[in-house]
Amino acid sequence: MFSTASSATGLRADMVDEAGQPLANAVLTLRGPLDAEPASSKAIMDQRAQQFVPNVLAVRTGTAVSFPNSDDIRHHVYSFSPAKRFELRLYQGTPSEPVVFDKPGLVVLGCNIHDWMVGYVYVTDDPWFAVSDEQGRIAFDGLPAGRYAVSLWHPNVPGMLPQAGAELQVGAEVGTQRYQLALQTPATPAPSGPPPSSFGDAFRKATRDAAQ
Repeated sequence: MFSTASSATGLRADMVDEAGQPLANAVLTLRGPLDAEPASSKAIMDQRAQQFVPNVLAVRTGTAVSFPNSDDIRHHVYSFSPAKRFELRLYQGTPSEPVVFDKPGLVVLGCNIHDWMVGYVYVTDDPWFAVSDEQGRIAFDGLPAGRYAVSLWHPNVPGMLPQAGAELQVGAEVGTQRYQLALQTPATPAPSGPPPSSFGDAFRKATRDAAQ
């Protein structure tokens, strides 16, 4: 998410794993000297080919997220995560009311019909945030100059807990940074048919480690 200001500049970041390979679905958030202009209060988590799309969605606290079902079969979306517990019973199309994510934290999504469907909503209070693309790239435009605290996250980081990055000094020109994340398991694209316990494993891992 971006802010605009007369003293604004930009940041280009590359997210990589321990082997130096591009890392998709990594979240980078920045907390700086100035708040961002109000970001969009709406976002979309789609369901296509029996997968959540995107696999990782980052939003600012208070965002209303719609859950359209673009498949020709029904889905039953739910989460037991402490940051947001909710349930969208079997449906097709788009539910009339979005879900408001009003607390920061990690929300693990599942489908009660298709156990391999796992998605993540990363809810943050930080005003600047983005998710890396398939090439591991992130771009911030309109970023005010100053010093920022950096936070990094990926579904495969140890404990599913955010990792603190080194403080970042943003100057008058577009800067570039490279961030390497240590992962518990190899970072691979979401498979089309993982074991039936995928959601349960992800949810137990997130809640167990967050409680420690």
